[in-house]
Amino acid sequence: MAELSRQLNKFKQQQQALTDVAVAAAKRSGGGSKKKPPVAPAAPAAPPGGGGGGGAAPSPAPPSISNLTFQNDKEKLQMINQVRRSPTMAQVKRVLDVLLETREALLPDEINNRCFVDVANNKEVFETLKNNVKVSFDGQRFSYKAKHGLKNKAELLVQLRKCTEGMALSELRDAYPGIVSDVQELKASGEIRVMCNSDSQEEILYPDDPRMKIKVDEDIAKLCRSIELPTDFVLVERELQKNGVRPMTNSVLRRERMSLLSAQQGGSKQKKKKKISKRTKYTNIHLPELFKSVPSDVGS
Repeated sequence: MAELSRQLNKFKQQQQALTDVAVAAAKRSGGGSKKKPPVAPAAPAAPPGGGGGGGAAPSPAPPSISNLTFQNDKEKLQMINQVRRSPTMAQVKRVLDVLLETREALLPDEINNRCFVDVANNKEVFETLKNNVKVSFDGQRFSYKAKHGLKNKAELLVQLRKCTEGMALSELRDAYPGIVSDVQELKASGEIRVMCNSDSQEEILYPDDPRMKIKVDEDIAKLCRSIELPTDFVLVERELQKNGVRPMTNSVLRRERMSLLSAQQGGSKQKKKKKISKRTKYTNIHLPELFKSVPSDVGS
């Protein structure tokens, strides 16, 4: 924790230096070339490798904020300001996208360099990331945590063979880069089957056990196809019982319960008789032809 605190303090100093450079650039209004910002921001380039003692060396990162020439890149400065002012969950989403794309364990300053989210100084973002189910935090670095810890096609196939009831592709999509192409290869090789859910149209992956592939004689196949099954499932259950097989369903009991439930619902949904409101006007003004023969002095 002492090492992390030291790095965070150093990061704050770097951020202050960047702010000073940005303010100076804004005052100059883009004119003149007396000062070149690269001299001041050069120091913050050290944080990724400046941890000295503890962690592993980070992987090469794209150009960081500290290396930007804000005097000539005002749009980038506006982008940083826009990100910092955005809602907490929007910033968390940016960090998750970076972690998912890179699949690397990143320090807070490395995250800041890549997506402009100041994780170190924004306590709300820091705590939200630390407690996110999609994020792994080891005390210093953040990394993406998929639901299933798979790394390649072989592990994917092993996982699918464990789940004979099938797995949704949406659950596996973020396991590792290229998993969708691996699914297509396994499907083409006949090792798995891909079916769509009729309701949600979601793709479900099922293992295809090669031991279940049995060659059946054509005469037997024709005999099976020629047998007509009853349309009423109650008759199917009775045939099973005749042959000593206990059916897993009870259609008779199910229908009785359904009829009872529909009767109860029907009784509660009886329409109430509409009562005439007291505010209703009882007039026949819309039928003038009925009163043509009535003398005008009848009501007086």
